[in-house]
Amino acid sequence: MNVTIIGLGLIGGSLALSLRQHGLAQRIVGVEQSAAHAQRALELALVDEIETDLAAAVSQADLIVVAVPMDAMVTVLPPVLDAVAAHQVVIDVGSTKQALLAAVAQHPNRGRFVAVHPMAGTEHSGPDAAIAGLFEGKTVVLCDADRSDADALHIVEQLFHALPMRLLYLDGADHDLHTAYVSHISHITSFALALTVLEKEKEEQRIFDLASGGFESTVRLAKSSPATWVPIFRQNRLNVLDVLDEHLHQLQHLRDLLAKEDYTGLTEQIQQANHIRKILP
Repeated sequence: MNVTIIGLGLIGGSLALSLRQHGLAQRIVGVEQSAAHAQRALELALVDEIETDLAAAVSQADLIVVAVPMDAMVTVLPPVLDAVAAHQVVIDVGSTKQALLAAVAQHPNRGRFVAVHPMAGTEHSGPDAAIAGLFEGKTVVLCDADRSDADALHIVEQLFHALPMRLLYLDGADHDLHTAYVSHISHITSFALALTVLEKEKEEQRIFDLASGGFESTVRLAKSSPATWVPIFRQNRLNVLDVLDEHLHQLQHLRDLLAKEDYTGLTEQIQQANHIRKILP
């Protein structure tokens, strides 16, 4: 099939590589606001050509992928749907869904749109962050699938099965709630930890010398781009605030146990936390 990818960063670029790797795309056209990123995407052979006219890029494709930051997603998706024909399929790869789904709920071409969220990524951004095989074995969430045309949904299901990925179906509200707990809180906590260490440890060389695997894995997400994450936090603000309040409560409880030298209580809490092994072996 012919594919147009709007936004050639980590997810858009990685999807381009995966589609080529699995023989799912004969030709890929890219749309990219950054001239530097567009040029780099060509150099890396993520796309076959760059198109600057959105409607023209859409008209050439069987599948259109919208892979821009979440604030831009809400403004880019409607004109993409304006331009699609009955045989074309549009997906997004956004990390929040309710605002986006509301923005196109009454669009006459809503049925050609399938809202998806591949649960994969790294802390890096831009075309150079693209990774072949990023999605293999991961989960992709399909949201409000009953609002999509049956043939469009089938095409998208077959595509992600071929990558291969596990398919999970949620409505938009459930998606945003659960991703706040399993993804968004991880990032905001990592940002906070990085700020804490940078504030308390002024000598950057000491951080480099002493950083262990545990610290590196915990703070890795703090390298993520604010251009990606501020729009996600904005669109999923209430859910993120809810999980953040619970996280602060748990931190305060652990602090209180340590302050009181209640090591029995601290042991019990850590043992309780160890139950996460049942979810993440």
